Amino acid sequence: MKLILTTDVSGLGGPGDLVEVKDGYGRNYLLPRGFAILATRGAQKQVATIRRAQETRRVRDLDHAKEIKSAIDNMGPITLTAKASANAKKLFGSVTTADIVAAVKSAGGPVLDKRTVDTAGHIKTTGKHTVNVRLHPDVTVALTLSVVPTA
Repeated sequence: MKLILTTDVSGLGGPGDLVEVKDGYGRNYLLPRGFAILATRGAQKQVATIRRAQETRRVRDLDHAKEIKSAIDNMGPITLTAKASANAKKLFGSVTTADIVAAVKSAGGPVLDKRTVDTAGHIKTTGKHTVNVRLHPDVTVALTLSVVPTA
């Protein structure tokens, strides 16, 4: 199935890219969520429009991403509380990306999208953890997260 991506899909491509994917992936995931449109002759013409709009936004987004990166760097470590076991090492459950975004916001940081946060696995223990935030394809910031047990 040939599709034209309308948004950035990790591991597949960016807006305006013509990709060929398996029918089920396109029909059940990409098309219903609006991540892609069918590749027709009219849609091929829209690719040029999408790419021009993307290029004009890229410079503005890069500058904005650098501003957000400097704001996150100035924050220092983010403290997040979670329920832990009796010895206060293992968590009941794990820390999600939504928890991290809420902790950054409550610490006075910028509002982030939870899809941009990469935990590199599950955070299931207390202590310090490093989390990467992908603000732009060219800008990634490492965030130090300190997970402490609730009192």
